[in-house]
Amino acid sequence: MHTISSELIKVGIVDDNKSTVSSLQEVLSYAPKIKVVLTAKSGDDLFEKLKFADTEGLPDIIITDVNMPGMSGIEVVRQGKALYPSIRFMMLTVFDDNKNVFQAISSGANGYILKKTPPGKLLEYIAEAQSGGAPMTSSIATQVLKMFSSMNNEKGEDYNLSDREKQ
Repeated sequence: MHTISSELIKVGIVDDNKSTVSSLQEVLSYAPKIKVVLTAKSGDDLFEKLKFADTEGLPDIIITDVNMPGMSGIEVVRQGKALYPSIRFMMLTVFDDNKNVFQAISSGANGYILKKTPPGKLLEYIAEAQSGGAPMTSSIATQVLKMFSSMNNEKGEDYNLSDREKQ
């Protein structure tokens, strides 16, 4: 379990659903070491706001939904990582399908969390991402492991793993 460091974690939220943004802001307001410094209703809105932010005002972590009008959250991650490599991006979504998970990770997402995650766990995940981890809801982590396992089986390589390691 990761604990929130003594440094302030600056968070940005990108979601087209106003009630989701409000709920996240409320949850994050209870963490003394987390501060929401930016909210955006779309990817375009985010990048417009980031253009005018000074280095000190940039978020450490941006939490983004996958499905938004215009630019998807996956595209937000892809472009964001290219433009702002120091920012970590976490997906917070209802989508738990292989395609979205794989595309998000391939685009550089630092975490993939489902919206049904309890608030306390969400705070832990933010701290984990800030400290260099790659937080994932357990069901997503299971999917990722299965995806890699099936990719391994398709190639026919076993990498000399023991039966226990394969399991």
